[in-house]
Amino acid sequence: MSIIFLRRLFCLGSFSTLALLAVPAAAEDHPAAKQRTNLPPTADLGYMIRAKQSGFAVEGEAHLKWTAGEGKYQIATETRAMLLGKILDAKSEGGVDEYGLAPLSFTEKRLRRDATTTTFNRDSKSISFSASAERYPLRGGEQDRNSAIWQLIAMARAVPSKFKDGAEWTFLVAGQRDAEPWTFHVAKQEKLATPFGELDTWRIIKAPPPDQKGQLVEIWLAPGLEWYPARIRYTDTDGDYIDQSLATVTKKSP
Repeated sequence: MSIIFLRRLFCLGSFSTLALLAVPAAAEDHPAAKQRTNLPPTADLGYMIRAKQSGFAVEGEAHLKWTAGEGKYQIATETRAMLLGKILDAKSEGGVDEYGLAPLSFTEKRLRRDATTTTFNRDSKSISFSASAERYPLRGGEQDRNSAIWQLIAMARAVPSKFKDGAEWTFLVAGQRDAEPWTFHVAKQEKLATPFGELDTWRIIKAPPPDQKGQLVEIWLAPGLEWYPARIRYTDTDGDYIDQSLATVTKKSP
């Protein structure tokens, strides 16, 4: 049970989950566009994790530290599972440019595995990986699995009118070994019950490509709570899932 849960959780990259290109998915060459952004206040966020993996129930918790100020940001996530202790450390850090968040590095340390680093080489304009020989051009707007959701949040805070039923954005997501585009769709507004309390949210969906089997990702952002993520749920094609719900929020000075 534990190994299966860990493998699937690691594939998510824990809030990792996502480079935001913030334009319709039909764009092909370089769909990234310069964006107005408004970064949310520095905060520590705590999440409860519930999951079903191969018929077994799993519980745990995640702590996320979001820091923003003076044109820089950092996202640090620590995830723990019952009986196993700390199973994942992930960090994204970088600056802010005309596209929004501009990552410099994304690191992950998984249970019983070596740490990996994804580097956004601003001088040579390329994305490289310590865990593979893959390289991708860096043209602006690219994100890593930790920063992309916060790019989305920063856009929502700057221009909330963009977040309406049917709106879509395509992300190029850099993970541990490679990068791939994801398309996110704004579904609807929902009242959401969380350990933190009931929140008004916007539900955003990343569905698998029509011709591929893949993971469904759902994100609930809370406009009344600085647009922090109130819930993130990952569902596999076999019905297994991992569900993260907001439990605590502590705002801090950067």
